Amino acid sequence: MNDVLHKLPEFASNHLLLVALFVAILLALLGGEVMTLFRKWKMLTPAGLTQLINRDTPLIIDLSASADFEKAHVPGAKNVAMSQFDPETQKDLSKAKDLPVVLIDKDGRGVGKAANRLIKAGFQKVFVLDGGTYAWQTAQLPLAKGKK
Repeated sequence: MNDVLHKLPEFASNHLLLVALFVAILLALLGGEVMTLFRKWKMLTPAGLTQLINRDTPLIIDLSASADFEKAHVPGAKNVAMSQFDPETQKDLSKAKDLPVVLIDKDGRGVGKAANRLIKAGFQKVFVLDGGTYAWQTAQLPLAKGKK
């Protein structure tokens, strides 16, 4: 181990690009983790969403495209197009400020901004299904089809 520590400065000076790349990746990973700690909404696994459904009566909003929603969605979810998602003007949402609100999309990647908008609008219990409908399906949980 001592030998490695003695050779490290020489390696770093000979491979500046690799060291810079390593530092950049490390900072990006740490930055992502710090952002995760300070965000106001929480990620749920499919099992966590099942527990939330059994414990409370959350409002489940699926922000997937209509065609994807009709193919498969979490039972009880309401489809709202991302372009029409406005927590301050939608009647269903304004009534649900005290309820847990779960946001879902096809793969769980595009709902962070919508979750932040809910937090800004005064919602206290905001959740996102990690992996979206795809994770729900992979967990072999029941899916609904059609517009409702």
